[in-house]
Amino acid sequence: MIARLRKLMWEMLGALLLGSAIYFLVAGNTLLPADLEVSWSPRWLDVKTLFLSIILEAIPFVLMGVFFSALIQTFVKEETVRKWTPRHPLLAIPFATVLGFLFPVCECAIVPVIRRLIQKGMPIYVGIVFLLAGPIVNPVVLTSTYIAFQRDPDMVVYRAVLAVIVAAVVGVLVWLYVGCRPERALRKGLAAGQANTGLQAHDQHHHGHGHVHAHQHVPADKLSATFQHAVDEFFDMGKYLLFGALVSAVLQVFIARDTLAAIGQSPISANLVMMGLAFLFSLCSEADAFIAASFANTFSFSALLAFLVFGPMIDLKNTLLLLSAFRLRFVAALVGTVSLLVMAGTLLVSG
Repeated sequence: MIARLRKLMWEMLGALLLGSAIYFLVAGNTLLPADLEVSWSPRWLDVKTLFLSIILEAIPFVLMGVFFSALIQTFVKEETVRKWTPRHPLLAIPFATVLGFLFPVCECAIVPVIRRLIQKGMPIYVGIVFLLAGPIVNPVVLTSTYIAFQRDPDMVVYRAVLAVIVAAVVGVLVWLYVGCRPERALRKGLAAGQANTGLQAHDQHHHGHGHVHAHQHVPADKLSATFQHAVDEFFDMGKYLLFGALVSAVLQVFIARDTLAAIGQSPISANLVMMGLAFLFSLCSEADAFIAASFANTFSFSALLAFLVFGPMIDLKNTLLLLSAFRLRFVAALVGTVSLLVMAGTLLVSG
């Protein structure tokens, strides 16, 4: 209880500081007394304009994404997805790559979903493929990418195809490495839980059956739960969008164009920089296309593609969440493999 209160206090403090900074940036002198008014330099006015344009473009797609995610959370059972998953790897891996299109969940919420699915018996390699490809082949994400890159609509195709290829290759490697030994990837508690999947499913079936009779969920209850989940997820991912948009605006205004252009001249360095920014920004995949598009005049097509593919697969917050379910060695290997595959794929595109 104390730990939860401490975490809540830190989150509230962080939200307050970020909100104050953004309000001061947007509202300007209206926040200060008349005798403390400051004059805005042209650069900060540019930051303000760029920040607001990114936010206003991204917010509608974030709202669509969290609503779809909430609908899935409320109305789709993990057991249903698990039963639909083919058992043979040659069928299961392609199925998992398109699962995100059928069940659009962005990377902000996909790690807990994958953890539940694996606990309920989904093979680890299938869960990893869904984890990597799902946040990108999400129809909301593809639509937002098209809107953000209207001048270069090929970005939608390249993003989806490269994501599917990278996820499928990683899925095959995980299948070969893990096989029938989930303890190689999962932490001890989860590995033991998956080994007893049959017993757990039997218990959960009876528990769920009694739960339905006890509560008799009505549509109004589910609708309320859907909106509650959507609101919670919106505020949870909103801070990452605000932070990413603010950093993006500041970088583009205050870092000399010559410096960014020099970085962008080398495909390897440009891709590495954009992948690093994607990792640190930890943006929601429903909004990251607008951040990437804001760098379109500075970085190459392949560097922007690296940003858009690597970020939804591996970012800072997801890495921390992965460590709660998977072993450190497995997570490190996953991050390294995805990094190499995304770099190789984007360099082929640039070539």
